[in-house]
Parts: sequence; C-alpha cells; structure tokens
Amino acid sequence: MPNVVPEFLPNLSDLNLYTGNLANLIPSSKTFMYELNTPLFTDYSHKHRLIALPEGTTMTYIDDLLPEFPDNTVISKTFYYNNNEQDETEGKTIIETRVLIKKNGLWQSGNYKWNANQTNATLDNTTSTTAISYTDASGNTQNVNYVIPSSQDCITCHSNNNTMLPIGPKLRNLKRDNQLQALINGNYISNLTDAALVTALPNWDDNTFSLEKRARAYFDVNCAHCHSTGGSCENESFLRLRYETPFNDTNIYESNTAINYRMAFYQNGLSMPLIGTTMAHPEGYALISAYLDTL
Repeated sequence: MPNVVPEFLPNLSDLNLYTGNLANLIPSSKTFMYELNTPLFTDYSHKHRLIALPEGTTMTYIDDLLPEFPDNTVISKTFYYNNNEQDETEGKTIIETRVLIKKNGLWQSGNYKWNANQTNATLDNTTSTTAISYTDASGNTQNVNYVIPSSQDCITCHSNNNTMLPIGPKLRNLKRDNQLQALINGNYISNLTDAALVTALPNWDDNTFSLEKRARAYFDVNCAHCHSTGGSCENESFLRLRYETPFNDTNIYESNTAINYRMAFYQNGLSMPLIGTTMAHPEGYALISAYLDTL
C-alpha cells in the first residue's frame, strides 16, 4: 500500500488517501477514519473523516483538546449526500474533500472539488456553488445550493491568533464508543494510556446529557472557533463560546436575544454562522432556543 502523500497535488487520487475506486471512499490502510461526538452542521451533508500520520509517528496527548500532530500529517474531510436517505444503495453525490497538511509546524489547507462523474477531485481553492437534490429520511425531496468554501473562508474559521488549526479532532470530541481507546491501543496516540483520562464532549443530540451541556457542546463545535479569544470574531463580538469557558465569562446571557434571533432563520450575511451553511438548522436552533429560555 503506497504511503499517503502530504502535498497538495493536482488530483485527490494522487494523495493516496483512498484505495480502489475513489468514489467508494475506502480508506487506505495508511489512514484511520474517525467520527465526532458533536459534529459541525453543514447543510445536512454527511462527512467522511480521515487522518494519515507519517509512518512511525504518533499524535501526542497534551490535554482534552487537540493533540500535537507530527509534521506531514494529513487530515481530510469529504462531504457528500446520499441520493436517498431511505435507501443508501441508491448511491451518493460527493461534493468536496477538504484537506489540512502540517508542514514545518504549520497547517496549510487545500480543497478538492469532485467532478460530475465522481471519478476524481481536483485542487481548487475558489468558492463555488453546487446544486444538490436528494430524498430525505421522511421521503421528501430536498434541494440544497451547497457552497464550497474558498481558501480564505477556511482560514476564517480555522485560524486562531493568525495560526491555522484543525477544529474537529480534539480528543474530547473523539471519545465516543471505544474509538479513543482503540487509537491508543493502535499506537496512534502517545503519552496517553487510558481514554478514561479524557473528558468527552457531550453529543448535543443525546438527551441523557443536560440541556446546558448539550447546548454548550453545540456552541463549541459550531461557533467557538470564531467566538473565542484569538478567533476571527474576537473584536466583533464579546461572546466566548468554548465548552470549557465558565458560563459567567461566555456572555451568553447578555447576548441571549441576539443569539436567538440570528439562529432562528437564514439570511446571508446576518444568520449565524456567517459562513459554512446556506440554511438554518432547526434541530440545533430548537436546542439552543430551549437552553436560552432557561437563563
């Protein structure tokens, strides 16, 4: 099995992240696939997430947040829609694969857009819109004008103190089922022997957690990368939405009305989040609205 190539080559297939027919999204054995407790909402698209570490290296545990990734790590996230959520055998439409590569201690981003034949994806860091139509789990037809972000859009969300960082694969967001312990046992993580030492980020859609914990987890994944010290909204907003921020320091209570208003509907340039979606998220809004009502 060829090694994953930590370079932004012209075609996604050149990176060796997948094996066989590219559209089948079969991960290379030189990668590992991961899921998140609480994922970012992106217009109901599905996501296929991979990390490829250079051979003989590991991620290094620091705390519950991001581990230290070695140089030449490749992280990819492929976005797609099932053509029919009631019958996945009807196939899927793959739209884009976003890639982060760590070079000389710094992360770089690139975006691969899939062709109509679903045979490959080409490096293209400009924004564009793809029209998607699919059948949802209730049998209704849904139409989405899916916006593929530009490289600048990626920097806006992934930058903290002008340094690009991954958002999703914090260890607390990887601790689900037996996933984190399996990564430890597989020697993908060093400096950590027991996943029990990591406190999991709650799944916002799991009613066994308190309303507050679910809402704060939703804020953390969908909003905190911008609404935090060093984030892109640091000077535009006094909201600080990281999960670990004490409530009295978040300014959620003071911004109650504004948060509710800007999540209740979608209007480009006004609704939250400002980029990354083209619609409101009714389930997410219902959660946050119910939480705000308790304050």
